[in-house]
Amino acid sequence: MEPLGMAATAVPDAGPGPGWQNKCPWGAPKPASISCSLAEVMSEQLAKELQLEEENAAFPEVVAVAEGPFITGENIDTSSDLMLAQMLQMEFDREYDAQLRREEKKFNGDSKVSISFENYRKVHPFDSDSSEDEVDWQDTRHDPYRADKPTTTPKKGFIGKGKDITTKHDEVVCGRKNTARMENFAPGFQVGDGIGMDLKLSNQVFNALKQHAYSEERRSARLHEKKEHSTAEKAVDPKTRLLLYKMVNSGMLETITGCISTGKESVVFHAYGGKSATEDDKVIPPECAIKVFKTTLNEFKNRDKYIKDDYRFKDRFSKLNPRKIIRMWAEKEMHNLTRMQNAGIPCPQVVILKKHILVMSFIGQDQVPAPKLKDVKLNSEDMKKAYYQTLNMMQQLYKECNLVHADLSEYNMLWHDGKVWLIDVSQSVEPTHPHGLEFLFRDCRNVSQFFQKGGVAEALNERELFNAVSGLNITADNEVDFIEEIEALEKRNEDHVQNHGKKVSTFSSDGDPPIYDE
Repeated sequence: MEPLGMAATAVPDAGPGPGWQNKCPWGAPKPASISCSLAEVMSEQLAKELQLEEENAAFPEVVAVAEGPFITGENIDTSSDLMLAQMLQMEFDREYDAQLRREEKKFNGDSKVSISFENYRKVHPFDSDSSEDEVDWQDTRHDPYRADKPTTTPKKGFIGKGKDITTKHDEVVCGRKNTARMENFAPGFQVGDGIGMDLKLSNQVFNALKQHAYSEERRSARLHEKKEHSTAEKAVDPKTRLLLYKMVNSGMLETITGCISTGKESVVFHAYGGKSATEDDKVIPPECAIKVFKTTLNEFKNRDKYIKDDYRFKDRFSKLNPRKIIRMWAEKEMHNLTRMQNAGIPCPQVVILKKHILVMSFIGQDQVPAPKLKDVKLNSEDMKKAYYQTLNMMQQLYKECNLVHADLSEYNMLWHDGKVWLIDVSQSVEPTHPHGLEFLFRDCRNVSQFFQKGGVAEALNERELFNAVSGLNITADNEVDFIEEIEALEKRNEDHVQNHGKKVSTFSSDGDPPIYDE
């Protein structure tokens, strides 16, 4: 073989001749190698082309992934990281959609009924490859994971024919209908995906679940109502807390120490006054009492009679908007305290009113409130002094302030600095109120009974005290006749007001001038 190789290599050295004489007759000719430089071998473009040729040779039937022009740095600015991220996301979406189309084609095959995967496409906002005849994924409202509800039975009561007839009383049909009806339960009652699991509930089970759902709904309502009541007991809901914070931040109040009294309609807090004055330049006392009226309406069901017939608030009273009654109640106490203060009656001094929060001067000292008249132990001399002070204040309240306390008792009178102070006048009304004289007679009864039990021999009975305060001369032998005459006077005054339209009292007194509204 070695001489042959030498002969084969010696052929080119021969002289010129035909081309076939230059070929070796004992082997196939070798393909001519393409010469390339080292830079071309290291080129990235050449590597991509070789890789693409290998993929096409291995997967000849796979469709091209990139259906549009590939976005490169040649035709768009790639200096922004956001643009690069959008480009990569778009390419990923296109690859995902192409794979989804292949899966859809493989799944449907040659079936006449095809299933579309359009809802799962990652359609890019600026993808221009989607055709117009395709269904837009944003327009589809069908949830593929939600099972269809069972079909309703027609009016005739059955479906099918012959042996395949199915009535509305069928066990399977009723079970599926009961499962579908569970969706009408309260939102807080979890029923699960019974339709998707083809759950069939019997009537007995459905009725038990229905009753349990209603019980849970009522229990939830009771818990919510209890929570509202607890908020009312504390009387410091978020809105009230925000108003108190504003008072402290503005410098009107220095600090709020705590609660000193609770009642049916309000809660009273103690606070130290700040250095800044109010809007109308009122001097803030060193210690203040903050009366917060409860924002719930449960305590005001029987209290509207004190305000709806009051001529000062009758036009503003609305049965359809009961929330305003609470603010009006606080405003009513502010006006009544202002009248009493102008008349010189010992009472808290009004500082400011903010919605349902009334800030007043504190009756007491060093965070200790003054004791109520029912709790203090007085000797006979102080008890007699307190009686005459109370009688004088009732007369001043009726004649000078044109008011009736309407809830006067030992619970609403404080003993401080050797004298009686009146508090809680939010329910006070004018004598021209349709029930003003009845309220006055009730106050006289409470005061008379308390001081008579306290050992004051000079204490008048309720009828004598009523005539002494009002200036009327009602002579009746018993209490029933006395109350009848009071009701007759109220009826006559109400008719006079309705006929003449004037808020003037027609009560005849011994030399006292008629009482006019402000």
